[in-house]
Amino acid sequence: MNDIQSLKPSPALSTFIAGLPKAELHVHHVGSATPQIVTELAARHPEAGVPADLDTLIEYFTFTDFADFIQIYLSVVDLIREPQDVRLLTYEVAAAMAAQQIRYAELTVTPYTSVLRGIAAEAFLEAIEDARVAAARDHHIELRWIFDIPGEEGIPAAEETCRIAVDQGCDGLIGFGLGGPEIGVGRPQFKPYFDRARAAGLHSLPHAGETTGPQTIKDALDSLGAERIGHGTSAVQDRHLLERLAADGICLEVCPTSNVATGAVEDLSAHPLPTMVRAGVPVTINSDDPPMFGTSLNQEYEVAAVLLDLDAHGVADLARAAVDQSFAPADSKTRIRAEIDTYEAGHAAP
Repeated sequence: MNDIQSLKPSPALSTFIAGLPKAELHVHHVGSATPQIVTELAARHPEAGVPADLDTLIEYFTFTDFADFIQIYLSVVDLIREPQDVRLLTYEVAAAMAAQQIRYAELTVTPYTSVLRGIAAEAFLEAIEDARVAAARDHHIELRWIFDIPGEEGIPAAEETCRIAVDQGCDGLIGFGLGGPEIGVGRPQFKPYFDRARAAGLHSLPHAGETTGPQTIKDALDSLGAERIGHGTSAVQDRHLLERLAADGICLEVCPTSNVATGAVEDLSAHPLPTMVRAGVPVTINSDDPPMFGTSLNQEYEVAAVLLDLDAHGVADLARAAVDQSFAPADSKTRIRAEIDTYEAGHAAP
């Protein structure tokens, strides 16, 4: 992340990005908790050991590698102990997104970790749905859920996540995912659960190929029926895989700053995003766990604009791509695309 300032576009283009209507497809529920939300939860649950002081918390969010990040992430998960914590987190995350002109977001949610900590699945689902409805009413943002398996928890987590998604479910649920560490967590073992989720009408949206090589992406495609790939940074190591992704229209959900923060990419200037685009692979720009990585979706668009040498029209096309690659209802896609078109037409090209 040390070179993010060197990847700033012109002030005019930054202003254009800030006001641009957007959709986001790869962003984590807990990972989107702002420092203000975390300190409020930490004050509610001091026994968790997470700092309730804002300055100390910012230091606490400093990590050395992906494994260290996972430990910090899980400590924040441990703050979510009651349904009202889930509701607070979800609503405030939506409000922060809406402030960036995000009109639609598919949040990756991990119900298993909350159920493991004693929140009944029914109460968890009720809390996120209540927050989703309230956010749409108050902030004009549509939220949809991707329930993901925390891969490090193995088959028990897969079974319970699948049960919650398929047997219980909720109105906002559209996808089934797989997150957490990739090393030592093979994708094929989760095939039966993805098969069941897909049979129930859920979209297959696993993470793959961020901290492991191209084979993990191939496994996600072949074993899990992936319709989009979370991260997929290592795809550029395999020309034939890039060709396959391009030919099949499989979108990579790219999160530049996150990839640097977790050590998947050395620095932003070396990010493989331009290689993906040159190969014809569909991409969307996303923030992953924005407060934990010191970023936002607007900043990720700024980084992408510099890496891809985009003008305002090119940036607007990135926003359109996210809408097109989403699983939003058709009327929502039409409405948000029209907002993007109107916004672009009303602004002189920076």
